[in-house]
Order: sequence, then structure tokens, then C-alpha cells
Amino acid sequence: MNVCIVYDSEGGHTKALAQAIALGAEQSGEATVFLNHVDKTDVRKLPEMDAIIWGCPGHFGSISSGLKAWIDRLGYLWAEGKLINKVGAVFCTTATTHGGLEATLLNLLTPMLHQGMIIAGLPGNIQENALYGSYYGVGITCPIESDVLLTQNDQALGKALGERVVQIVKRMK
Repeated sequence: MNVCIVYDSEGGHTKALAQAIALGAEQSGEATVFLNHVDKTDVRKLPEMDAIIWGCPGHFGSISSGLKAWIDRLGYLWAEGKLINKVGAVFCTTATTHGGLEATLLNLLTPMLHQGMIIAGLPGNIQENALYGSYYGVGITCPIESDVLLTQNDQALGKALGERVVQIVKRMK
């Protein structure tokens, strides 16, 4: 199966989270992962994917301009129904606690719903997600005063999302 992970990243945190998600998907041994920055991801390749995961830093509770511009190029795919029934998942990072994580995740999900994609969230039975995460996808806080890109919990949440997406695609096939 083919899994496309698209990210926009400014300080490296979101890229590191995308890499953790990719690792989780790759560990299944069943997924070929295409991990790219938004500037290097060709929207014409998306119909070849079984799953699409996208993420960015949260900007005032919304999608970063880089990822939003990329999403805006998906119009012809919508018109042709090319992403209907693809599995989709989202992730984001913010610099502050309560910095709009869930609002950003919900904003990231909306274009997937418009495309007719099947959304894969992250359930609460995943240990790291029960008290730390979000059900809409992976949203983590990366304080700007820290030199640590991702904590162990952040990495575990990313890997769990990658694993879950692969499990769902596998069930659908």
C-alpha cells in the first residue's frame, strides 16, 4: 500500500512528527511511505495513494499558509472524485499549550471530508493518547524555549497514527 505524508514545517518540529508517523507506517512492513515537504509533493500523484496524511504547524488555530496553498491545488481531484474513499489523517504542532491544536486539527480535516476521504483519528485506548493527545489526529505542543524537537510521548503518538492508518487501509483492502 502507498501512504503519502505531506508536511509544512518551520522549526523542524512538524517535520520530526511527520517522520515519526512515517516510521509507524513503515514498521508494518506493508506500506511504502512517501514523505515530503509540501513544496516537494506533487498533487497529481495522490490518486496513486491508499492513504494521505497531512500536517503543519498551527497558525492561530488554522492551517499554515504553505499547506493551505497546497490543499487549494486539490480542486481538480475533488471535481473528478479522485480522493474518494482514500484514508486520511492529520497532525499539527503548536508552540504553546492551548495554542489551537484541536482547532487546527479540525481545520485540517475539513478538506479531507470535502474530498470524500475516510478519516482515521487516534482513539483513546492508545496509552499516550488517553491523557496527552487528541482524537482528531496527532496534535502536540513544542515549546519554543526547548531544544527538544519531540518528546517520547510525541514520538509514540506519531508512530501510533502511522500504524493506525496502515491498519485501516489493510482492513479496507
